[in-house]
Amino acid sequence: MRPSTRIIRSTLAPALPGTPIHSGPVFAAAFHAPGDPSSIPYTYARDHNPTWTGLEDVIAQMESGPGYQAQVRVFASGIAACSAVFGSVLRPGDICVYPTNSYFTARHLMQEYFTQMGVELRMAATSDPFQADLYHGAKLVWLETPSNPNLDLCDIAALSVAAHHAGALVAVDNTTCTPLGQLPLALGADFSVSSDTKSMTGHSDLLVGHVAVRDPNLLARIHFWRAHTGAALGPMEAWLAHRSIATLPLRLERSCANAQAIAEFLTTRQDVEDVWYPGLPTHPQHQLAKRQMSFFGPVLGFTLKSKEAAESFMAKASLITDATSFGSVSTSAERRARWGGDAVPDGFIRLSAGCEAIEDLLEDLTQALDSSL
Repeated sequence: MRPSTRIIRSTLAPALPGTPIHSGPVFAAAFHAPGDPSSIPYTYARDHNPTWTGLEDVIAQMESGPGYQAQVRVFASGIAACSAVFGSVLRPGDICVYPTNSYFTARHLMQEYFTQMGVELRMAATSDPFQADLYHGAKLVWLETPSNPNLDLCDIAALSVAAHHAGALVAVDNTTCTPLGQLPLALGADFSVSSDTKSMTGHSDLLVGHVAVRDPNLLARIHFWRAHTGAALGPMEAWLAHRSIATLPLRLERSCANAQAIAEFLTTRQDVEDVWYPGLPTHPQHQLAKRQMSFFGPVLGFTLKSKEAAESFMAKASLITDATSFGSVSTSAERRARWGGDAVPDGFIRLSAGCEAIEDLLEDLTQALDSSL
C-alpha cells in the first residue's frame, strides 16, 4: 500500500456496524480502575489516553520502514518533544553534539538550561563535513535536516553510523519534512522528533509534537519523561491532530510543488540576492536531498538587499501572512532576523508555501517585489 493511501486509511476507526467512521475524543482524567492496575489499559490521563493512542498509532505507521515498526509518544508541543529526548538521555557530565543553525528555541533550551545542569555542548554547523570528528565521547548527537531557517542538510545515514560507532544516540528534528517526506529511523537515527504544529497538522490551530523510536527501551524512557513532567497533550488537540493528518498527503504534495515553483521563480529575479531550497539544483546539497527526502518541503529562504526591502515586501504582499510558524495550508513568511538568534542577513525571508493556486502566489510575489524598495 502506498504511503498516501496508508495515511488516509489509518485515520479511520474500526469498521464495526453502527459505529462512526472516525473515533471521537475521550475526555477523562480518571478511568474506572478496580483491582490490579497492571491489567487495565487506561487509569489516569496524565499517563495515557485512548485518543492519544489513536494518534500515536497513526504516526507510528508513518514513521515505520522496512524491517522495523516504530513506536510513538505524542506531546503538548514540539519543544516538549525535544525536551523529552534531552531530559531522558542527558545527565550531568554527558556530551551533546548540537547544530549551530538549528531551531532557535530548542538550541536556546540546550544552551541556557541543560549546559547549566552540567551537560557539555559541542556545536557544529548542519552541513559541516567534519562534524563527526566531534562525536568521540558524546552521549547524544542532534541533527536537524533541513535546518530551520537556513535549509542546510546533513547525511543522516552517514552521521548515524559515525555516531553509533562513537557510542552516541542520534536524534533528528524532522519537523520540516514530516515522516511522509523523510524517515530518520529508516536512515539509522534512534529518535525522530517533530513539531506537528507545522505541516503534520497543517492548519495553524494546534500545538502538538511527537517522538518516534524503534527501541522499546528508549520508548520507556520517553514515556517516563512525559508522565512525570506532565507534558500531556489534551484529548481535543489529539483528536484534531488525528483528523488533520488524513489530509497531509494532499497538503504536502501541493505545498511542496508550490515551494519548488516559487523558488524557481525567485532565482529569476535580480532583486533577490540568493534562494535556498533543497529542490533547486543550485542548492549545494541537492543530490543528498534527492537521496534522503521524498519531498523537498514547503519551506524556502531568500534574501533581499536590506531589512527595509524585506519589510516593504512583506507589507506589499497580499497573499502572504506575516507569521512566525510554517507548514500551513496558507502561505506565510517572515523576516527572520527580527527575532535574533539566527545567523541570517537582515533581508532574509523564510517563506512557507501553502496550498493556494500557484498562479495567484506568483502574481502576488511579482507585484510585491516590483513595488518594494
